[in-house]
Amino acid sequence: MALPSLKAGEKADCPRCGHTLVRRHNNPAERSLALAIATLITLALSVAFPFISFDISGIGNRIELTEAASTLIGLHQPLVALSVLLTVIVLPAVYLLSLTWLCAGLILRHPLPRSRQVARTLRHVTPWMMADVFVIGTLVSLIKIMSMAHIELGLSFWTFCAYALLLLLTTQSVDRDWLWFSLDQEPLAPAGARVGYSAAEQGLTGCHTCGLVNRLPESGKGRCLRCDEPLHPYHGVGSQATLALLAASVVMYLPANLYPIMITTSLGETLPSTIVGGVLLFIQNGDWPIALIIFTASVLVPVSKMLALLWLCYIVRRQHHSLNRLSRIRLYRITEFIGRWSMVDVFVVAILVALIRNGSIMSIEPGAGALAFTAVVVLTMLAAMMFDPRSIWHGAAPDIHADLSSPGPHLQSKESNHV
Repeated sequence: MALPSLKAGEKADCPRCGHTLVRRHNNPAERSLALAIATLITLALSVAFPFISFDISGIGNRIELTEAASTLIGLHQPLVALSVLLTVIVLPAVYLLSLTWLCAGLILRHPLPRSRQVARTLRHVTPWMMADVFVIGTLVSLIKIMSMAHIELGLSFWTFCAYALLLLLTTQSVDRDWLWFSLDQEPLAPAGARVGYSAAEQGLTGCHTCGLVNRLPESGKGRCLRCDEPLHPYHGVGSQATLALLAASVVMYLPANLYPIMITTSLGETLPSTIVGGVLLFIQNGDWPIALIIFTASVLVPVSKMLALLWLCYIVRRQHHSLNRLSRIRLYRITEFIGRWSMVDVFVVAILVALIRNGSIMSIEPGAGALAFTAVVVLTMLAAMMFDPRSIWHGAAPDIHADLSSPGPHLQSKESNHV
């Protein structure tokens, strides 16, 4: 498809599946820069001040945000700690600093050095930022210990909630199409390209990072002319990488449920708790909403995601199936979106382990299931990323006809981006 020139407040939807391709904003550089700076300030405040404290009969503890990861390192769970640190603090900080660098250059009307390389990081980092999921994990943790201890929320907790909200608004403010056009004026479309028809049959491919359509070299491999990212041409229906990652996630899901995800010590008595055991404990205590959240995030979501991806890998090889292509692509998008929310249980463990550290009186340690479950979340997210949604439309007749009766002007316009 070729997108026309869009004004502020307008958006472009795919005429075949209805997905929003581009959404224009007023003053996009100033808007994103303001949000990025505000988010960085709230992140700095979240790290600098106390996060949560609790007290039981004069015995308690107070933690800062970074201790959710550092405590796990001291308890021999460096990989889980790294996952928490990257998804909550490091990768969002990289994203915000990169966006600030890009927007500052665009406002000055002179892109700063290495802007294109910096812009490439935005797409790769975005799926792994989970500050909003961490907020839900924190709330679940608080409800879990609220009945037996006095909880005090520090300044960092409130600034972190603001940080998670601002981070979400910042990512939604970024217009990738406008950003790349502003960084580097778009080359003309490859000669002979036709809108509304498959790129693969024309020897073309769209860049997954900046969206530019490139003509493939004879070797079938190449790099984008605009952002220098490796091109990923469509080679037909193939899902071996997705199936391999799914198989690995299924293998890891067994120990994630069989081994305890955390071990609680209270007055010298040790009680291991599995994922399902934690859900049953919440139910016994009457906390049905929390039990439902944990069950959904830790059991329903990962299992549903694995089954959905397996189903998609199967039906893309069958052109005639009761589930039409539009339903398939919607299923894929839902599957891709929900995967990150499985990290709720991992964040709950990280917070409780850091907060409740009072020796034999009361303490919580991570179990072997924590690492296995973290691996399940990562593997299922990678499996969804490796699945090629172009295979869903394989063999479909070109049905893009609205506003494309004159392909020439659309393709040759310097103000349009080719997706």
